[in-house]
Amino acid sequence: MLEEIFERALWGTRFMVLLAVIFGLIGAVSLFIVASFDVYDTAKYVLMSYINHAHPENFHEDVVGGIIGAVDLYLIGVVMLLFSFGLYELFISDIDVAREDATRENKILSIHSLDQLKDKISKVIVMVLVVGFFQKVGHTQYNGALDMLYFALSITAVAVGLYFLGKVGHKH
Repeated sequence: MLEEIFERALWGTRFMVLLAVIFGLIGAVSLFIVASFDVYDTAKYVLMSYINHAHPENFHEDVVGGIIGAVDLYLIGVVMLLFSFGLYELFISDIDVAREDATRENKILSIHSLDQLKDKISKVIVMVLVVGFFQKVGHTQYNGALDMLYFALSITAVAVGLYFLGKVGHKH
């Protein structure tokens, strides 16, 4: 009897995961809101520059950097969503509403193991790093052939890494 009480209590502790799920969702919503305001601010900057017939120094780099920064925040928000959905499905229950919606085959949020959750989150994190890399590249000054060679090699390394990342998890 004591063993059964202990096991029920132990099994009930899985509901602590709800804290991570709830705050993960709050974090995702916060990131989506902040990223949306960043896009809005960038659009306002572009519009005001054209209305005033101004062309500030580094205009294109600033605009592209602002948009890429927002994409970065959106991707991190997606990581938080995947994390929240995955933890909920792994520790609490399957999301019945997602299973009932037969018209849409939405498998991106379907997570059946910690390895699947880890793989999905790691792929999005790699994309965040790639987006951050390209944001930095937009503001880099190249002062010679050696800098351009390093730039070309870094782009090649990113492309090769993305190629192999795409191969992960696919059965041949």
